[in-house]
Amino acid sequence: MGSGLFKKPWREVSEKGKDNLKFVKSYQPQNKQVKHLRILLHGPVCAGKSCFINSVDSVLKGRPACRAQTDASYAGRSFTKKYQTFDFTKSPGAKYSFVFNDIMGFEQDSDSGVPVEDIKLALRGHVIEGYKFDPYKELMEGDDGFNSDPTLEDKVHVLVCVVPADTVSRLSDEMVKKIREVRLAASELGIPQLAILTRVDEACPEVKEDTSNIYKSKYLKEQVDRYHQRLGLPMNCIFLVKNYSDEIASNRGMNAAILCALRQMLCFGEDFLEN
Repeated sequence: MGSGLFKKPWREVSEKGKDNLKFVKSYQPQNKQVKHLRILLHGPVCAGKSCFINSVDSVLKGRPACRAQTDASYAGRSFTKKYQTFDFTKSPGAKYSFVFNDIMGFEQDSDSGVPVEDIKLALRGHVIEGYKFDPYKELMEGDDGFNSDPTLEDKVHVLVCVVPADTVSRLSDEMVKKIREVRLAASELGIPQLAILTRVDEACPEVKEDTSNIYKSKYLKEQVDRYHQRLGLPMNCIFLVKNYSDEIASNRGMNAAILCALRQMLCFGEDFLEN
């Protein structure tokens, strides 16, 4: 576990928190073919995908929220089984202009967890809402869960890999292979990609003590470097986040880091829709 802080944060997020929230609240896709920018979360089981959706909801509501179901007792197994879309309420009758898709997680074995081919289909909009993933059978054309005629709205506009910061160095070769395979498929489709490293408080005692230290932590910077080297993602596409879990009040340091990542997702997705 890491220790040690830089004097200054290596990425400044706190002072931009209000600007980022304003940007997120006012964001509208310029492409009139879509009402919502679609962000797909993928990664190992228990990485915090569903928790991140709840954390975004918490930031937007100004209080801890819990819509995406999570279960800590499912260690090593995916609690999320279905392809599920989450939107966010801005005011009565009005929604934010982006949605998240949550999916079953990758498991360490090659034949368990969500099939890589199913994620590739999701990228192209072929997986319908509510489809229940089967680790032992890939979704095929003609199946009940297959959308044979996806619109631009159905397709994924941003792909985000979620990995716990304290496990980056321990990702198995099999897990890295799965993540890279999905990344390659997204690249071929022109879909932009980001990564979120979660559980930063468990990885670094200084962050556990004060969440505003997220981007000052030397250990967490090392994990970002390591993820960059293993998965090939540029450094400015990798973000650190502390998800809401045991908090009962809003936290400014956590919010700033979440909003920094969210704004970049929306910007990258907007670039994709422009093309």
